[in-house]
Amino acid sequence: MEKAKKYFVIDFDSTFIKKEALEELAEIVLKNNPEKNTILAKIKKITKEGMEGKIGFFEELSKRLNLLNINRRHILLWIKKLRRQITDSIRRNKQFFKKNKNEIYIISGAFKECILPIIKEFGLREDHVFANTFIFNHKGEVIGVDKKNPLSQDNGKVKVIRSLKLKGEIYVVGDGHTDYLIKKFGLASKFIAFTENIAREVVVKKADHIAPNFDEFLYINKFATSLSYPKNRIKVLLLENIDASAVSSFDKEGYQVEDYSKSLDRQTLIAKLKNTRVLGIRSRSKIDGAILRSADRLISIGAFCIGTDQIDLKTASDKGICVFNAPYSNTRSVVELILGEIIMLARGIFDKSFNLHKGIWTKSTSGSFEVRGKTLGIIGYGNIGSQLSVLAENMGMRVIYYDVVEKLPLGNAKRCKSLGELLKNSDIITVHVDGNEKNKNLIGERQFSLMKKGVLFLNASRGFVVDISALARHISQAKVRGAAVDVFPDEPKDKKAKFSSILQDLPNTILTPHIGGSTLEAQKNIGDFVSAKIIDYINSGNTYLSVNIPNIQLPKQKGYHRLLHLHGNVPGILASINGILAKYQINIEGQYLKTNEQIGYVITDVNKKYDQKVFEELKKVPKTIRFRVLY
Repeated sequence: MEKAKKYFVIDFDSTFIKKEALEELAEIVLKNNPEKNTILAKIKKITKEGMEGKIGFFEELSKRLNLLNINRRHILLWIKKLRRQITDSIRRNKQFFKKNKNEIYIISGAFKECILPIIKEFGLREDHVFANTFIFNHKGEVIGVDKKNPLSQDNGKVKVIRSLKLKGEIYVVGDGHTDYLIKKFGLASKFIAFTENIAREVVVKKADHIAPNFDEFLYINKFATSLSYPKNRIKVLLLENIDASAVSSFDKEGYQVEDYSKSLDRQTLIAKLKNTRVLGIRSRSKIDGAILRSADRLISIGAFCIGTDQIDLKTASDKGICVFNAPYSNTRSVVELILGEIIMLARGIFDKSFNLHKGIWTKSTSGSFEVRGKTLGIIGYGNIGSQLSVLAENMGMRVIYYDVVEKLPLGNAKRCKSLGELLKNSDIITVHVDGNEKNKNLIGERQFSLMKKGVLFLNASRGFVVDISALARHISQAKVRGAAVDVFPDEPKDKKAKFSSILQDLPNTILTPHIGGSTLEAQKNIGDFVSAKIIDYINSGNTYLSVNIPNIQLPKQKGYHRLLHLHGNVPGILASINGILAKYQINIEGQYLKTNEQIGYVITDVNKKYDQKVFEELKKVPKTIRFRVLY
């Protein structure tokens, strides 16, 4: 039995283009008119009433045109402006329009004068465009519209469809009441409410389906699409008040974003992750193996902070979940806090300020020193430690450092052969190690006993790195003359929880609530950086700077389909993949392999022509963890 032919009737205003065309024309016509805002508000009100079916189309069109004095020069500027307003997902699927030009009709209450130049680049047929036309006088001024054109009349779209006598299934894609009427009068198989640019509630509730973009429309109807998976179906869960810049990045990409200001309890998180593709967290959320094993759809985690010790990276790798963090984005903020605290501790500023608030005047040079000429010992010479090294030296301090990994010294900094050497020779000690479990109680009773009497001590790394009971003892005994602590072994889960520590009320001791990287600049940088890495991974397969997946960075594929294959790192996988591709006579345009101790990652760019059965075979290659296709 022969399949019924499919036709596509597509609206122009707020569907093919992002805006209402006549409203854009009004912006041009009224550019220097002092009543511009008032007139535009009236036009938008009339448009809204028409789109919601509160007034007939002829009345709507007449009222709007009566408010404008349009000429041919305006029309030329209008076309130029609308070319920049083509809807993103429409532009993305240009090949669909070119391939199906004989079945696509643009039927609109807008005007041919602007529609025809714009649909030209999509290869659409001019005789398949039905829209209004202007009437000009000899001066090139618009004096009206062609009243004989059915699209200037009420139910115009219905009249046009009837006259076409199309035999087959008709899909109407639009955002307004006049688009819905085609279905209401029994002339269309389906009415799809298009909401990428605007969602009108009275229209949406009448639709057979809601399409947040054209990719979704093509995907659900199994038509050829420019994307392997519609972006609106990618769900992103962001926890712990991640910066709005990340939310904005994911929104602009078309993802569904759910944003929370705090962490979620375990059961709620597991339930949320059932349909989540991307998870964004900071340091408070603990993502263990059991949580990851329950999240079958999760493909990426963004740690919007420096560390990733709150994530079970081995299980994430086993599940093919790509993890990104922000190793550099907040280093400056942490360094500035440490430098400020060093100066405050050296001068005893906080105690003096506290006394003055109570009315006690304690002006004295006793126990107050410049930092110039002092020896700063940095434990952990990574991104933060090395940047602190440079700025501290610029302030006149002598810098020594210790790291278990051989690190190139910056400026005049000197590397210590042992932690003990650093502890014995430093006037000021600051800790900047990572969250490795081996660093637990790195600084305890023995280490404090090795330090100089009167040392200043700072920790802005991890709470478990320092034995705070030992630190409290040595502050009380004046072995440690001052301390600044930003991280604690046990931190409150939210702002409402009470904080308690043995370090409270000790002299010359600065306590801050884990805010080393909490500046507006740092959080925006982190939001931008991590979201960009995740988006790039989803769109192109790039894993550059991932903390657990082999790093591959490639340009965006041009005209090819990209096959992404994550697998256990065992011999023979690449041969198996290429054997399957050869079996189906698929030409490889480019191929890239990278491995680490645990997994391997193969990216293969192939020609678009292939049997889709190849996907099932690639998924069955032994030790396959995850397989994705991009196009």
